[in-house]
Amino acid sequence: MTSHPLRTLFISSALIVAFCICANRPAHAAPANIIYILLDDAGYGDLSCYGQKKFKTPNIDRLATEGIRFTQHYSGSTVCAPTRSVLMSGLHTGHTAVRGNKEIRPIGQHPIPASTFTIAEALKESGYATGAFGKWGLGYPGSEGAPENQGFDRFYGYNCQRNAHTYYPTRLFDNEKKITLDGKTYAHDPIMREALKFIRTNSTKPFFCFMPVTIPHAAMHVPEEYAAPFRKQFPQFKDKVGRYAGPPVKNPAAMFAGMMTKLDEGVEQIMNLVKELGIDDQTIIMLSSDNGPHKEGGHMPDFFDSNGPLKGYKRDLYEGGIRVPLIARWPGKIKAGAISRHISAHWDIFPTFCELAGRKVPAGIDGISLLPSLLGGEDQQQHEYLYWEFHERSGARAVRFGKWKAVQRNLKKKDNPPVELYDLAQDLGETNDLAAGNPALIRKARDYFKLAHKPSAIWKMRWEKTTQ
Repeated sequence: MTSHPLRTLFISSALIVAFCICANRPAHAAPANIIYILLDDAGYGDLSCYGQKKFKTPNIDRLATEGIRFTQHYSGSTVCAPTRSVLMSGLHTGHTAVRGNKEIRPIGQHPIPASTFTIAEALKESGYATGAFGKWGLGYPGSEGAPENQGFDRFYGYNCQRNAHTYYPTRLFDNEKKITLDGKTYAHDPIMREALKFIRTNSTKPFFCFMPVTIPHAAMHVPEEYAAPFRKQFPQFKDKVGRYAGPPVKNPAAMFAGMMTKLDEGVEQIMNLVKELGIDDQTIIMLSSDNGPHKEGGHMPDFFDSNGPLKGYKRDLYEGGIRVPLIARWPGKIKAGAISRHISAHWDIFPTFCELAGRKVPAGIDGISLLPSLLGGEDQQQHEYLYWEFHERSGARAVRFGKWKAVQRNLKKKDNPPVELYDLAQDLGETNDLAAGNPALIRKARDYFKLAHKPSAIWKMRWEKTTQ
């Protein structure tokens, strides 16, 4: 049978087009498995690859030496629930549904609404298996905000943040099913086992494993085998007692270092598993923290230099409260030992994961994909500004634009509190307020404050109460 000339030309042209598309397709075109580990209250300086000197985190350091470490990455908020809402929605705290830790009795926190389109829903639509293991805090069991109603096939862990105040709880949740514990089981262990099981079970298809672990939040709890070596290292605290929820502990410094050691051990288990399963080069592992270091349960962030060179702690909008580690490892895709100074935040994770899955980024979110920075590209889009608002304590908001950082506090107490201004390029510790000499920059910061904030019926500041 003789080929028709036009048919031959059409087939040849199609093959050429297909070849060109494949030749120009980026190396990350195949959907990547995604493991995202979110630490709880770990400060910028709590990992040895970010300067921690009192203990080592060798496996987390290995993520950095075999991948990329970001030095100007920010959390979604300075406390737990809003950061998780930012991660799930890709919207900063001026727009996201949950902007504070609002408690629901007898169990849970204020739920993200059903209308929220989460990263889990986006990845599930793209054929991913989706699992969350750790602390949720975005909706009580059975609510519209519960993880199984927000795109996760499987959730195992603490649904309620209050329940997560102890590492020895009497219950966890497997989706909506309550799992009764004896109050003597270190909850991090079964949570890790279920996460590893999820990775193994879904290793033959794309998966998203979200791991909002509880270490090193609040109570300084860890099995004694992990604390014992540090009791010898920190004998000066042998009589110091740490109290939060659950059993009080002696020498909380030793317990904290032991917690971080156990956490690091879990990272090693994850890396070993993806290698064992033969999916190492198909899997990106990312690690960050939900906010800066806390001062609870006897923890001493100043002794450990947990915020490094930064000012502030958890519940502050200074750098120490919101600048957090970000490490990513993806063999063959991310250059080993890379360091990025790109200014980014947790709301960038949603679009990044969309691109990793090969799907379109939804319109209307605040995030910008980090994929160019991850892959060493030169076409990374930049933020005009980053914005935060905090609805606890006396209320605060902050904006970073370029090298400048503006912070406004006491928003619940005063109608027009002063705006502080810092040059982060020269003053990373935010010690020198330059507001008085830069009125144009203060006006610009106030314009960003107005631009970034969408009013909420639930999360209000003082200036809104007379207008809504």
